[in-house]
Amino acid sequence: MLLNAVFLGRVGACNGSGDETRMDIRTRISAALKAAMKDKDAPRLSTLRLISAAIKDRDIALRGEGDDAGVSDADVLGILEKMVKQRKESARAFDEGGRLEMAEKERAEIIVIGDFLPRQLNDDEVSKAIDDAISASGAESIRDMGKVMGALKSKYTGQIDFGAVGPRVKEKLA
Repeated sequence: MLLNAVFLGRVGACNGSGDETRMDIRTRISAALKAAMKDKDAPRLSTLRLISAAIKDRDIALRGEGDDAGVSDADVLGILEKMVKQRKESARAFDEGGRLEMAEKERAEIIVIGDFLPRQLNDDEVSKAIDDAISASGAESIRDMGKVMGALKSKYTGQIDFGAVGPRVKEKLA
């Protein structure tokens, strides 16, 4: 009984109570997977299994390269961002093809994946982050864009849409 209370407390911690920093992303995904199984939430369970499979694939690839440490939280964030991007593209393609039910399924998966991503920065915060990255990297021209984007990616992975930020950085450096 005590074990169930501890487990339930952890599940509560990963569901937005603010204690997410105590649990790494993999642990949060695992807890959500178990909760989805208990709740018999098939769509959420399916998406969580896809997330777990993508992380395990990356783990296996890293082991093949000789890295036994496994996937870091930053790598997991990258995997999740990639999954969101793929689903957005798929949803758009399904919309254009008139397959609205498939587009909605993709959007539902985006919501589940988004539960494990950090909060997205608003426009003002993104502008400040770009300015800070430009000043920190000493960028002066468009040739320094790679330095700025690298600085942003190292600090704001999962919080910024880098596809949208690229043109803004380019504009400020021009």
